[in-house]
Order: sequence, then C-alpha cells, then structure tokens
Amino acid sequence: MRVLLQRVRWARVRVGGEEVAATGPGLLALVGVGSGDDADEARRMARKTARLRLFAGGERGFEHSVGETGGEVMCVSQFTLMGDVRRGNRPSWSAAARPEDAAPLVDAYADALEEEGVRVGRGVFGAMMDVALENDGPVTIMLDTGDLDRPRRGEG
Repeated sequence: MRVLLQRVRWARVRVGGEEVAATGPGLLALVGVGSGDDADEARRMARKTARLRLFAGGERGFEHSVGETGGEVMCVSQFTLMGDVRRGNRPSWSAAARPEDAAPLVDAYADALEEEGVRVGRGVFGAMMDVALENDGPVTIMLDTGDLDRPRRGEG
C-alpha cells in the first residue's frame, strides 16, 4: 500500500461536477492499494498518517500531528500510485490490486483514521474525480508499507 500525503489548507472532490466531499486544513491522502495488501496494512498506514508530525507547533516546523491540530484528511483512491515505469514509456498497473480487493482496503484506511479521532472526507472509489486543493508548505510525504519495516540509512 502506498499513501501520498500532502499538507493542505483545504481539499475538495467533485464527481460529475457535483461536490462529494470537502475538508479544511489537514492532509490529502492519495491511497494506492497493491495486490496482496490487507486490512492490517490499511490500519497500520492510517495510524502512521494520523500520528505523523507534519504541522507546526510554536517555533518548531514539524511538531504536531493532524489529530493534534484538529485537522482533517481527504481520502482519495489512487491506483496510479502503484504504476511501474521501469520499462518503456507506458506504466504497468500489474502491481495494483483488483478494484474489488482495493475498494474495501481504501475504506478500511479511512475507517481507521476515523477510529484515530480524525475527521475524514472521502472520494468515490473508481470514479473520475476532480480533486482540488491548496498546498500548505508544500509538504509532501510518501508512505509505503514496504518501507515501514526497513531500517533507516545508517541504522543496522
């Protein structure tokens, strides 16, 4: 599972010209589900999202989490995050989960964020969405379940 987080002042999603979700200050979470991902990984990514210190506090730039600031998360499914561009010029989507497997995991991620006490706006899975946002910073972080257990550089 990959989640691209952007710190935003606001975000909104429209489908067919109609607004389906809007949030204020917080994060936009673009969620890509890979084949083999499961609900435990979705919950783990949600906990990480809710607890990351990406917001200013006093004189420090990255002191508070989205939950601590009362911020919101706009959750949007984004299978293209699973694109493989190592060969040729056309991305391969073979690493992406099938829609019937991915949709419940995007919901599990959003549900787990709510369980962490974060208000969540949701896009519409599988729809052609217009996503609008105003970056705050900009601050952009990529989360990947494959990276969470790897040691950081310089660590054993």
